[in-house]
Amino acid sequence: MMEIILPQLTDNLLDVRTARLRMLQAFEPLETNDIMVEQSADYILSSDIKAEVDIPGFLSSAMDGFAVRSSDLVNASKHNPIELKVVVDIPAGKLVEEKLQVGQAARIMTGAPLPEGADAIVPVEQTDFNYRYSGLKAPGTVKIYDNPTAGAHIRQIGEDAREGDLVISAGQRLRAQELGLLSMLGIKVVSAYRKPRVGVFSSGDELLEKDKHLQPGKIYDANRPMLISLVEQAGAVAIDLGISQDNEQSVLACLRMAVDANADLIISTAGVSVGAFDFVRTVVEKNGHLDFWRVNMRPGKPICFGDFCDIPFIGLPGNPVAAFVGFHVFISPAIFKMRGGDSLDQKTYKVKLLEAIESDGRESYLRVIINHQGGELSARLTGHQGSGNLRSLVDANGLLIVPSGVKSMPAGSYADVCLIDDGFPEV
Repeated sequence: MMEIILPQLTDNLLDVRTARLRMLQAFEPLETNDIMVEQSADYILSSDIKAEVDIPGFLSSAMDGFAVRSSDLVNASKHNPIELKVVVDIPAGKLVEEKLQVGQAARIMTGAPLPEGADAIVPVEQTDFNYRYSGLKAPGTVKIYDNPTAGAHIRQIGEDAREGDLVISAGQRLRAQELGLLSMLGIKVVSAYRKPRVGVFSSGDELLEKDKHLQPGKIYDANRPMLISLVEQAGAVAIDLGISQDNEQSVLACLRMAVDANADLIISTAGVSVGAFDFVRTVVEKNGHLDFWRVNMRPGKPICFGDFCDIPFIGLPGNPVAAFVGFHVFISPAIFKMRGGDSLDQKTYKVKLLEAIESDGRESYLRVIINHQGGELSARLTGHQGSGNLRSLVDANGLLIVPSGVKSMPAGSYADVCLIDDGFPEV
């Protein structure tokens, strides 16, 4: 049986939803720019796209075969082939003037315009001329083994889109398929929201760049490369601000670098708690303000939000998994809003737990592997859930959400998960 406790929000801990909504109020969509379609992948449209032409704009063949008059082939079959005279050869891109008469056909390629008089296409497989090698001339006659109905294998005018149709709505992220449609419509330029510029730095005397020799008591900086990648995956432009040391001057230098680089958002990891060497929070408060700095979640309680020199600032915890979770819960929706996105809620899926889990009553995000089992999605933990254990995050394809106030969930119960991996098994 699921164990539930009443949430005890002490020390000004905010619940996750309240903190996220409060933070998102500080963000607005950025200005729009005209962008060449070829360069617009992953941008978000700021205005609707309507078709200015019909797609297709003419009747065309959907198959390699023969354009025919269906009335000539009413009784055609494999055992009763009907022979037609081939009077014209039509490759894609060629408009012919010939009109098919009774007993006539035209060899036609996929995408080629339909000749006048034809009302159906017979695929080559349904004829005695099932040959496709390059340079082959059309036959003088062809035997047809099929009796097609009018319209068979013909792409109708406006079948894909009619002139004036709304084909892509404002707020849509442009993917490869949207770029293909825009190009098919002959559109050269679209209006899209500018991608945010996001400054990222890590803080801590213990951190080293990867090209440095590892010394006792030191660790390589994992957070900054991870967060820069997450920023870029979220569709923003990452600004690498480096590593700050545990002193006010170094922290201030990183933050000033973000201002000089015209950042729209600044992200840091570590230095926002109450330790004797945590200076990020102090420097931000001296040059701006903090709206909140602790959230009722696990991992990631010491998350702070405010601004530095009027630029929004989000301070994430120093433990890598906590920083990763904080990015997904808070920073990803902020970036999406600046990009012009209109849906900021996390997409979740229901999964069945394959094992019992425990929490401490905070809203928790546990690393899980999701699979199909028995016609539904199931989840199991990837291993130790310590907030410094990146290996268990590498093995995960989802984050299981344990609601605030829930301390345990038995095997067989159901919970929500959010996607963190492209390999997520859709139902």
